Amino acid sequence: MSKTTKKPTKTATKSKTVEKVKSASKKVVTNAATKHSAKKSVSKTVKEVPKLDKNNSSPVSLSKLGKAKIRPKSEKETPRKIEKIVDIGQLEKKLADIMALDHTEFTVEEKLKALYVLQQIDSNIDKIRTVRGELPMEVTDLEDEVAGLETRLSHINAEIAETQELISKKKQAIKDSKDQIKKYETQQNKVKNNREYESLTKEVEFQNLEIQLSEKRIKEFTTEIKNKEGNLEITQNNLEDKKKVLKTKRAELDSIIAETEKEETHLEKISQKARAIADERLLSAYQRVRSNARNGLAVVAVQRDACGGCFNKIPPQRQLEIRQHKKVIVCEHCGRILVDSSIEEENSVPA
Repeated sequence: MSKTTKKPTKTATKSKTVEKVKSASKKVVTNAATKHSAKKSVSKTVKEVPKLDKNNSSPVSLSKLGKAKIRPKSEKETPRKIEKIVDIGQLEKKLADIMALDHTEFTVEEKLKALYVLQQIDSNIDKIRTVRGELPMEVTDLEDEVAGLETRLSHINAEIAETQELISKKKQAIKDSKDQIKKYETQQNKVKNNREYESLTKEVEFQNLEIQLSEKRIKEFTTEIKNKEGNLEITQNNLEDKKKVLKTKRAELDSIIAETEKEETHLEKISQKARAIADERLLSAYQRVRSNARNGLAVVAVQRDACGGCFNKIPPQRQLEIRQHKKVIVCEHCGRILVDSSIEEENSVPA
């Protein structure tokens, strides 16, 4: 006996599928409801979290804070200042004390002190001039450019005037040629033979050719004038732009000079006093070393048993000679004039 398998009917399968669809739809609805309720709870918590404003004591919601734009802190422009290297009053006092000594010739120690003071003054003047930077050069370059553009404008205007004069000459030549044609035509009516008639006709043709040539030249000159007028406009615009830039640069330079001129003149007066103490031989050596040195230092103090300019080691015997102040000693490596650290401490700026 074979086993008989019962096949499910169509109605039973349909009912099962309908039940499955209903259960799936119920799950989707419940998921959507839970998500919606979660969103509502989150929004409620966001709204419920308050934040106090500094100016107003009223609470501020997080949604408003999210929309608010963060403003960057305004950077305050610091005014340009000149770094103080030396105490000018102390330097003046030091020079006055040296010059007040009652003797005919200054000693080597006094000359070295005056030379070190001169170095400090020149370094401070260099610092003042570096504040100006390349502004003086820029101003002179712009002035040269403005002068060049002005001369170019004058040349273009002269060329335009010359071309207009040529046009007027050609117009006058056309007028003269027309008058000649009228004259030759009246003479043609009074001729007695064919030879005279032919010669007059040739003259009329020649005058017509002259008129055509003059008209052609006038057209060429007018196009040339248009091109030159275009160049003139471009040059004029460039000149106006350069003048504006020059005005701003010159105003900036004048303001910097006004700030530093008084101090610079005062320092130059002190430097003249220091130069009067040091002799010519020392001054010439000082100027030579200063011009060759990259940082403008010609007189340096011994620091940590080394040269203050090139930082090479100085032998102890050499240091002893420098401390005695009996002669001028230069560095073997860089050629700078060496002084004792005590002179540097005397002229240093008090903290």
